[in-house]
Amino acid sequence: MTQPTSIGFLDLPAARSNQTAARYAVLPVPYEGTVSYEPGTAAGPAAIIRASQQVELFDEEFSGDFSEAGIVTCDAIEPADDPAEQMERVKLAAREILGSNEFLLAIGGEHSITAPLVEAVSEVHGPVSVLQIDAHADLRDSYGGTKLSHACVMRRVLETTDSICQVGVRSYSQEEYRSCREQIDNLITPEIIRNEPDWIDRALALLGDMVYVTIDMDGLDPSIAPGVGTPEPDGLTWRETTELLRKVCYERQVVAADIVEVKPIPPNHVTEFIAARLAYKIIAYTQQ
Repeated sequence: MTQPTSIGFLDLPAARSNQTAARYAVLPVPYEGTVSYEPGTAAGPAAIIRASQQVELFDEEFSGDFSEAGIVTCDAIEPADDPAEQMERVKLAAREILGSNEFLLAIGGEHSITAPLVEAVSEVHGPVSVLQIDAHADLRDSYGGTKLSHACVMRRVLETTDSICQVGVRSYSQEEYRSCREQIDNLITPEIIRNEPDWIDRALALLGDMVYVTIDMDGLDPSIAPGVGTPEPDGLTWRETTELLRKVCYERQVVAADIVEVKPIPPNHVTEFIAARLAYKIIAYTQQ
């Protein structure tokens, strides 16, 4: 069994971070093997865990402490030099957690880790839809000489499930436009979010009953979350993001999630703090 680290998410007392009693398992994946812009996302998981120690456990939205469900923080997955080996390590760790009936909440690291996580969830829980919050479509078939690049992650996810809802995307290549036109046509862009009041219902219509959530932090507006690997102008606000997550968690069975692509830029710690708050929001929303 994957063992907890000494410094855990939210800095919980032992009674709430015990492996045997935890409903949620936080899995740090400090990997950035296919980075294509500025390095630094490998430091994201540790930064999110540090920032989480400043998150108030009493949730203001529901007037409750949701850490009482138990949250264990697992040891970080050791980065591999070979992307294929890295993906196998992620998948094996995820299957172990899911096999213990814990809610898997992975924190990265680069976005490539989502493909093996979704594969593991599908093997354990059955057919799954994926809600992706992201600035980029990530639908290239290959990038930088590998099919396992962060820029290809959703193309790899399509090999596990064709039920994908992509929200916040505002950047994609001509290759993606031509080869994955159905996905591109179904994007819920920032323009749609601003102009269509029922955009969340539109997102829900693209999802099945069981959902995996992946949040690339560059899906948020860089004015509020600047510490990311590949920032793009525009993006979701905090309220838009939480309203989407809340309704999806209410109306679908969300079984696992990840938050990726935090690139710490000290002394500014706002992005990792927002990521930690989003992680705790997912924990709260999945208990309603």
